[in-house]
Amino acid sequence: MTSQEIYDILVSQFGDSILEFSDEPLAEYIIVDSKDWYPIAQFLHDDERLVFDSLMNLSGVDFGKKADQMEVVYNLFSMSHRHKINIKIQGPREDFVVPSVESVWRMADWFERETFDMYGIIFEGHRNLKRLLLPDDWEGFPLKKDYEVQEYYHGIRVPKVKPKKLN
Repeated sequence: MTSQEIYDILVSQFGDSILEFSDEPLAEYIIVDSKDWYPIAQFLHDDERLVFDSLMNLSGVDFGKKADQMEVVYNLFSMSHRHKINIKIQGPREDFVVPSVESVWRMADWFERETFDMYGIIFEGHRNLKRLLLPDDWEGFPLKKDYEVQEYYHGIRVPKVKPKKLN
C-alpha cells in the first residue's frame, strides 16, 4: 500500500485530525492532531487494511527557540502487508504533551521514556513515565537545543564535552 492510500484511509476515518501529508521520496509522512493521536494509533494498529503491528522507532525533534516547535516522529511498519509510514505530531517547545501509545505498541514504553528523558516531552497516560538514561534528579533535557550542562551533580564536576571537528 502506498503512503497516499494510507493517507486517504486516515482522512476518510478521521477527517480534520489528519493535518498534513507528504509523499516526497525519502520524506513520506502524515502529520496528525495530537489530541486524536491515541484513537488514530489504535486504528493504524487494528484496521485489517493497515495492520501497523510494528513501531520501529519513535524519536523527538527540537526545532529550536526560533521555530518554537518540537515534534515526535513514529516510524511504523506492517509485517503482514509490508508497508510503512511515518507519523508526526507537532507541538510547542514548552509543555509538549502527546498521548502515550505504549498500550498499542508495547515497544513505545522504552521509546517514550527515552524521548521524555532527552526532550522533556510528556506522554500522557504512560504507566511509568520516568527517566530512563539519566538519574531521576538530573536537571534539564540534554537533546533540547537550549540545554545547558549543569556544572555539578551531587558534588561531582560534570565535564563539558567539546564536539570534535570533522576533517
